[in-house]
Amino acid sequence: MTAGLPQQLGLEPFRPRLPWIGADLQTLRDSLRPVRLPPDRGEPVELPAGRPPGVRPAEAGERLLALLDAPHAGQSTALALVVLLHGLGGSSERKGLRRLGCTLQSEGFAVLRLNLRGADPSRALAPGTYAADSTADLLPALTAARRLAAGRPLLAVGLSLGGTQLLNAALAAAGLVEGIACVSSPLDLEACSARIECRRNALYQRWLLQRLVRQTLADPFGLEVGERRALSAAGGPRTIRAFDAAITAPRWGYASVAHYYAEASPLARLLDPRRRAALPPTLLLHARDDPWVPAAATAELAALGPQPGLEVLLTRRGGHNGFHGVGDGVGDADGWIGGCWSDRLTARWLRRLLQG
Repeated sequence: MTAGLPQQLGLEPFRPRLPWIGADLQTLRDSLRPVRLPPDRGEPVELPAGRPPGVRPAEAGERLLALLDAPHAGQSTALALVVLLHGLGGSSERKGLRRLGCTLQSEGFAVLRLNLRGADPSRALAPGTYAADSTADLLPALTAARRLAAGRPLLAVGLSLGGTQLLNAALAAAGLVEGIACVSSPLDLEACSARIECRRNALYQRWLLQRLVRQTLADPFGLEVGERRALSAAGGPRTIRAFDAAITAPRWGYASVAHYYAEASPLARLLDPRRRAALPPTLLLHARDDPWVPAAATAELAALGPQPGLEVLLTRRGGHNGFHGVGDGVGDADGWIGGCWSDRLTARWLRRLLQG
């Protein structure tokens, strides 16, 4: 575990700031008090998508919508292009993702906010929905992003499930990007599913399910009869596991939800030194009090000790994709609230990676 990483990057260790004390308030901060951000001036870019085995093809080909953000004023040339991936039920429009993008733009990076298959802005461009292992979509999308980088380094950051997808893609195909950072990302889907089904997380699970079902039912390409029946019968699925059993697993070619969770979880491959060697330089950031994603899998990697190309940082507090800490401040003249602690840490880690 890289305990001294914040200090190496010129940051203090994470300390929650008032009033966002506790795992749940850290997790919910962006929903309870949305950050002020400048107008979204991202340039729409359509990227090619792949072919999930259980989703019938779109008639006019399949694409994903991304939004391309230039570095902030005063940056003549981008240091690199950073692809950002949202989490479960998210999109390029989520406040936390946009705030991270603004932080990276202020550090001199160009940013490409990618909407995964089925996420609202991409909804009309491809049938189906995404999965924890969406490598079939990410390979062509990242190949196209490489061309957009125009000779500059290509980096990627995934929030929550977006980080899981990045890890799976990087483990499957070396050389996709020059570096990846994953914040609060599930490494063991079975454990994550069990955690979100705990009674304390009932409201979280209900919120996530509502978004997933709404995205799925909004598919303009239609649903299979069995899929529509599963989503509408007696109020629809009651758990994320039930949704994955009815929709995600069959759409992505898995025999069952257990098969999906086992095969799409990157932990076993990350623990294998030969498989891990395929990764580009990688940062994993996770809070031990994450109420959605158990930190045990990340802690298992941290227990290996220093590993070439892999930095694991576990904080005591921070919630799920929260990390709203002392030192978060006001940003540029447009009035956006400066990046949270994890945003700043990620941006500085990427800059150090380029300098190294």
